Amino acid sequence: MEINLYEQFFALFESNKRLYWVYLLSSLAIATIYLMVFKNQKRVLLSKKLWLHPSAILDYKYFFISFFIKSLLIVPFIFGATEVAMGVYEILIGEFGFIKVSFFSYEMIIFLYTLSLFIVSDFTRYWLHRWLHTIPILWEFHKVHHSPKVLNPMSFYRVHPIENILFALRYSLSIGAVTGVFLYFFGAYISVVEILGANIFLFVFSLMGSNLRHS
Repeated sequence: MEINLYEQFFALFESNKRLYWVYLLSSLAIATIYLMVFKNQKRVLLSKKLWLHPSAILDYKYFFISFFIKSLLIVPFIFGATEVAMGVYEILIGEFGFIKVSFFSYEMIIFLYTLSLFIVSDFTRYWLHRWLHTIPILWEFHKVHHSPKVLNPMSFYRVHPIENILFALRYSLSIGAVTGVFLYFFGAYISVVEILGANIFLFVFSLMGSNLRHS
């Protein structure tokens, strides 16, 4: 797993990040429509009291501090999706020998791989998030994420380091497992259908107001 300074501090230009400028604009457009319908909310949503609220300022600090937490305390100890993929591939080879499925077209394989990554990632994210709410010891860590008094796009980054570790493991295991299975059945020539560098399904999902999700 690799986290670098560019990805953290320039998330506005990374299409796989919640703060990507396209997603911010789409969320702004949705919020604007909301304001046109519920005009009495305009003063609250665009007020300095929201964006300069002590809770919001704490979110901004979390955003920058999280880079150092991830790079210094988490990344060195977390295995990546590549290692998991190769492990799954080797296990399948050892158990079942070499098998290659050849009746799918290349385009179909790419589509299935892209869709599988999105579904498995979203499914495992859902269950981990659910466990964070329902298992008492995990809630003790997750409640940090629910502590903001006001919400903004950077509230997404207010998480306990233990939660960062859990989601990093979830990502590596889920993405690695899917990739390992596809490598086993279809070989190394797999890639993802993308829009502006992001999984097409993730792009569309994020475009539909991802920065308003907490609201």
